[in-house]
Amino acid sequence: MKKIIIAFLLCFLGETGMAQDYFLEKYQPFDENIPSPEAFLGYGIGEQHTRHDMIVAYLRLLAERSDRAEIEEYGKTYEGRPLLILRVSSPQNLNRIDALRDTHLQIKNGEASPSAEQPVFINLGYNVHGNEPSSSEAALLAAYTLVASENSSVANYREHAVVFIDPTINPDGRDRHTHWANSFKGDPLVDDPQDIEHNEAWPGGRTNHYWFDLNRDWLLAVHPESRGKLNWYHHWYPNVVTDFHEMGTESTYFFEPMKAIGSKDPIMPAENYEDLNELFGTYFASSLDSIGSLYFTGEVFDGTYPGYGSSYPDLQGGLGLLFEQASSRGHLQKTEMGEISFPFTIRNQFVSSMTTVKASVENREYLQDYLRRFFDSAIENARKSDINAYRFTVDNDRNRLKAFLDKLLIHRIDVYREDDGSYLVPTAQEQYRMVQTVFETYDEYRDSVYYDASAWSLANFYNVNYKPVSGRIRPENKITEEDIMIESPQVQPASYAYLGDWRDYNGAAFLHYLQEKKVRVQAAFKPFTTAVNGETTTFPAGTLVVPVSKQDMSEDALYDVIKSGVERFGVPVSSVGTGYHQGAGIDLGSRYVETIKPPKPFMLVGEGVRSYEAGEVWHLLDQRVHMPITKIPMRDFSRSEIEKYNTMVMVSGRYNNLDSTDRNRIKNWVSEGNTLIAIGDAVSWLIENDMIKEELIEEEKDTVIPVRKPYIDAPEYLGREEVGGAIFEVNLDLTHPVAFGYTEPELPVYKNNSVWLAPSKNAFSTIAKYTDDPHIDGYITEKNLNNYLKPAASVVASKLGSGRVLLFADNPNFRGAWYGTNKMFFNALFFGSQVRIPD
Repeated sequence: MKKIIIAFLLCFLGETGMAQDYFLEKYQPFDENIPSPEAFLGYGIGEQHTRHDMIVAYLRLLAERSDRAEIEEYGKTYEGRPLLILRVSSPQNLNRIDALRDTHLQIKNGEASPSAEQPVFINLGYNVHGNEPSSSEAALLAAYTLVASENSSVANYREHAVVFIDPTINPDGRDRHTHWANSFKGDPLVDDPQDIEHNEAWPGGRTNHYWFDLNRDWLLAVHPESRGKLNWYHHWYPNVVTDFHEMGTESTYFFEPMKAIGSKDPIMPAENYEDLNELFGTYFASSLDSIGSLYFTGEVFDGTYPGYGSSYPDLQGGLGLLFEQASSRGHLQKTEMGEISFPFTIRNQFVSSMTTVKASVENREYLQDYLRRFFDSAIENARKSDINAYRFTVDNDRNRLKAFLDKLLIHRIDVYREDDGSYLVPTAQEQYRMVQTVFETYDEYRDSVYYDASAWSLANFYNVNYKPVSGRIRPENKITEEDIMIESPQVQPASYAYLGDWRDYNGAAFLHYLQEKKVRVQAAFKPFTTAVNGETTTFPAGTLVVPVSKQDMSEDALYDVIKSGVERFGVPVSSVGTGYHQGAGIDLGSRYVETIKPPKPFMLVGEGVRSYEAGEVWHLLDQRVHMPITKIPMRDFSRSEIEKYNTMVMVSGRYNNLDSTDRNRIKNWVSEGNTLIAIGDAVSWLIENDMIKEELIEEEKDTVIPVRKPYIDAPEYLGREEVGGAIFEVNLDLTHPVAFGYTEPELPVYKNNSVWLAPSKNAFSTIAKYTDDPHIDGYITEKNLNNYLKPAASVVASKLGSGRVLLFADNPNFRGAWYGTNKMFFNALFFGSQVRIPD
C-alpha cells in the first residue's frame, strides 16, 4: 500500500521535475528515477518554506526509491512530530552498516587502526532554531544530491562516507515559523524589513514547544529532541557534525574557526579548535569564494559552553562545525547591500553541506585517528591529574538523585555505588572530559565576553554534595539505567495521619496529585518528632501532613489515593498512629500545622515577556508537577478575570505595556491576600514602578574621569560587565516556607542578569542572601562581585497589603535543569499563601 501511494504521488507531481540549476548544476547528472525536491513538493526550493511533514515525506521517499538511503527515527517531539535521520552511503556500505559501525567503534577504542577503506561518519545537522529555516531546505538538496547524483565526486563520497542527514532538529519550532512565513508571503514578494512577514509574533519559532532553546540542551538533556539525539550520537560517534544557523539580516556568513574559547585551559584538545578547524576552514573559504559569497571567521561566536550542537561533538572525539547565515527572515528582504533572498541563504548552507562531506572524505584517516587519540588522551589526562574520582551524595531526595544519575548516564559517564550509599565517578575513563564538565569549577578565564554561559558544572545544578578523591579507589558496583529506575517506597495504611517527605524533588507533584484528588493536605511549619513503626523519627519543617479523620472519604479510599501517589511519584510517606510529639517539636494538631490551599496560578506571556523563562515555568509545571498554569497574553490582561486565581507569576521581561490602571489592578489583587512570584527583570520592574517597598543596589555614579581607551575595544569592555551566566552560593533561612525541604543553608544559584536586589529592611524577609565568599563557578568582574553581588539578596519576601510578593533575583528554573533551586519555586507556589510578613 505504501508503494502504491508513493507511485501515485510521483505520477501526480511529475517523475522528473525541473532541477534547480542555481543549486544543483555542479552535481549533474541525476538519476531520473529519483524525484528532485522540486518535483516532489510542487515548487522550487526557496519559493516557500517547507513544512516538516513534507520534509519527512520526501526523505522517506528517497529511502523507498533508492538503495543508497535508509531512514532511522530517533524520537518524537512534544507535539508528536518525528525526529529522523536519512542515512546515505553506497549500497555496499549500507548492507554492512553494522560491521562498519563495529570497526568505527574499534578505532575509537584503540582496538583497530584508521584506514582509507573505512568510511568516515558525517552527521549533517540542520535547523535546531526553528526560525532559521534555510538549513532544512538545504538538507533536502543535500539529501537529493547525495542519493541521486551520478556525478563521480558524489559517487566517491558515497563510497567513502556514511552521511547521516538530520533535516530538522526542532520540528515544532520550524513549523511555527513556516506557518508564519508562508501565511504572510506576498505576491509580489515584499522586501520591506517592516513587513509583518519579517517580524514574527511572540514567542517566535526559534524555540521548541515549551519555548526552550534546543541548542543549549545538548549538555542539559532536558527535552525529548535532545535526549533522542544524544542516544543516537553515542551509538554512532560521528567524526564530523554540522550545526547550521542564521543570524542578523545585515550580516554575511560565518564558518569556523571560532573566536578563541574563553576558558583559561580548554578541556578539548587544541588540535580540534586550531588544526582541524583551520583545515576545514580552507575548504569552506574556497567553496564560498567560488560562488562569490562574503563570509567571516574568528569573531563573535565561541565554543566555550559545551552544550551547543557545535561544541558537544568536540568533547566526543568529533569535529563540531558552526555555520551562521544572514537571514532573509522570510522570502526576500532589503538590506544595506541590496536584497537578500531565501534561495540565496539556502545556497550558502547547501554549498557548506557538500563541502563538509568533501573535506571529511578527503581527510577521513586523519579524522579516524583523531577520534582514537581523543579518547586515549582523555584517560592520559585523567591519570596526570591529582584527582582520581569524585564522590557525591544526594541525601533525602531519591528523585533528585535519580535525575542526576540519569544525566551522568546519558553522557556515558561511568558511575559506581559505594557500600556506604555514596557514589563514585572515576576520572580515568574515556568520558573524562564530560566528568570535568560535570564537576569542575573555574574562576580564571582568558576572555571576559561569552556568547553564552561561562559556568555549567552540572553537580551544582542538582545541588549535589561532592568532593574530589585523590587517594586510591576501588569502584565495583557500576550503575546502569536499570539501577536508577528506583522502586517506589512502601506505604502502610494509617489510622491517624500520613506524613509526606517534602525534601524529595517530587514532593510538589505528589502534593498537587493529592489536592486534585480532593485530599486535604497540611504542612508542618516547624520540625517535630513522632513514632514511626515504633521508632522515634524526626520530621523537618515542610513535611506534608494528611490527617485521616479530616477527609471526605473513607480510610480505605484515602489509602488508595496515597498509595497511588507514592507509586507514581516515588515520594516517601510515613504512616503514624498518633499526633503526639516524642520529646521534641510540635504536635500534629499545632497551629504550626497549616492547611495548604491549592494554588491556582496564572502567568503573563506575550510581547515583552522573556519567552525562555516563561517556557521554563510552563515546562516545570506541565512535565514535572503535572499541574496546569493559565498563560494570559499581555494584550488580554486588562480584560482578564484575575480574581479566579490566587497566584501570579511574572518572569523577566519588559512590562511597559501595563499602564497605571493595570499596575494598580495587580497591586490591589495582591493586597487582597494573593501571591505574586517575580523572577529576574520582573523584580526590577516591580521596584522601579513603586509596586513594592524594596530596593535595588544602584550603581554608584563615577565622578572620576575614565582612562582613555581604544574605541575598537568598546564592545569587549562593556560586555565584560554583563553577568552572562555564573554560579554563586547563597545562605538560606531554613525556617522560612520558601526554604522548606532544604537541609543545608548553603545553596548554589545561577545568575545570568544584573538584578542586584538589596536585602529587605524587614528583618524577617530576606530568605536567601549571597555568602561572604559566594563565587562557585563562572566569570564575574571584581566590581560586580564586590560592589553588587556580595551585599545583595537572592530571594526576598515583600509585604503588600494582606498579600505578598516573592522576589527571585536569580532564575530558579534556568533551562529546566536547575533541580537544586526548583524547590524554592515550588515552595513559593504551594506555601506562598502561608507566608505572613510581620510589620
